[in-house]
Amino acid sequence: MDVIASISTLFLPLLVVLILLYALSKKTDAYGAFTEGGKEGIRLSISLLPFLLGMLVAINILRASGLLDAMNQALSPVLAFLSIPPDLISLLFIRPISGSASLGMLADLTATYGPEHFISRAASIIQGSTDTTLYVLTVYFGAVGIKKMGRALTIGLLADIAGMTIAILITIWYFS
Repeated sequence: MDVIASISTLFLPLLVVLILLYALSKKTDAYGAFTEGGKEGIRLSISLLPFLLGMLVAINILRASGLLDAMNQALSPVLAFLSIPPDLISLLFIRPISGSASLGMLADLTATYGPEHFISRAASIIQGSTDTTLYVLTVYFGAVGIKKMGRALTIGLLADIAGMTIAILITIWYFS
């Protein structure tokens, strides 16, 4: 066990040394390449800021307006028929928009019901089985200037719906 711990502690320093040795063998300016990469990272971060701000504002408007609560009430009879607890509805709508908001909802559900409850387990599996489709499309497509994202949006949302459906079915099958 001590050998594995010492290897894992030395992994990053050894990786840096290997990269520097490789750069030296290729006669590449490693420090110059590192600083250029840092400059590019800062430029990319600044270009992503408006997209991130827009997503955060949209999420806060959805939560503060009560739209999620209205959707919960409107869809609860249908989802009850499908054996989907109403407490998961907000998570199902927020997950494609924001990872941090859905993670906060998962934490709230786990704190409310406990980690062994069906809702907490289903929410955890949904969190791991789906992606933040709208966030990814907005930020990454916006950063590279792609304007037409209709098909990517359709496929991404269909994949999220499939992931959510299968997550609930797995939770029912495995934990019931």
